[in-house]
Amino acid sequence: MKEKLLDIQSLKKNYGKNGNVTKALNGITFQVLDREFLGIMGSSGSGKTTLLNCIATAVHPTEGEILLNGEDISAYKGKRLAEYRGKRIGYLFQNFELLDNLTGRENIMLPPAIQNVPEKEGAARLAQLAEYLEIEDILDKFPSQMSGGEKQRIAAARAMILNPDMLLADEPTGSLDSKNARSLMEKLSLLNQQDGSTILMVTHDCNAASYCSRILFIQDGRIFHELRRKYPKETQQDFYERILSVMAQLGGGSANVL
Repeated sequence: MKEKLLDIQSLKKNYGKNGNVTKALNGITFQVLDREFLGIMGSSGSGKTTLLNCIATAVHPTEGEILLNGEDISAYKGKRLAEYRGKRIGYLFQNFELLDNLTGRENIMLPPAIQNVPEKEGAARLAQLAEYLEIEDILDKFPSQMSGGEKQRIAAARAMILNPDMLLADEPTGSLDSKNARSLMEKLSLLNQQDGSTILMVTHDCNAASYCSRILFIQDGRIFHELRRKYPKETQQDFYERILSVMAQLGGGSANVL
């Protein structure tokens, strides 16, 4: 049985005051298991990005707890908070967030340099990720010389280079066409299955979500529904159809481009 990595307990996040309060998160409770690929879905404004930002400590929750390996992340200050943000979680953004004046290799190796990781150790991890993500031939290109899909794979390697406890992915396919989105999701699935990476992904894309092993659907700041992939008998296409059915109830969905 897999161990519990992340434990979210009764999480609330309110914006505004004096009678004009918006409840972005309204008492969410769930767990992320070690080596799990968990998707968070919901329509625009449902609270899914706020949830991810609370886990990333970019936003402070109004109430509730976020426990990573049993430790309350709200207690992290100074060096421990920097270590959490820099090493224990990796963050994959929709818009890549690469530094234009650095090559792909330099972008990826920036986190190890900041965290004073020995160069040999960082290089070994880079070689492993470069093979997984098929980026060996673009490591010495600058972002301006890369396609959107190549930029996102470089960004994925940068997010994973320090072997974080968990990768937080915020709409990672949002800026990609269907071909590059599919390629990226195949690579993330490989990292999850072969490298044992734990991934928590926020997405509105049913196709991207079909690569997950479990999906939580959020509506009005609460968990509305949960789906689990039925291994080994359920195909990815069948799982996609079930996801699409739930998203239709929430007022969202996507075209079938699998």
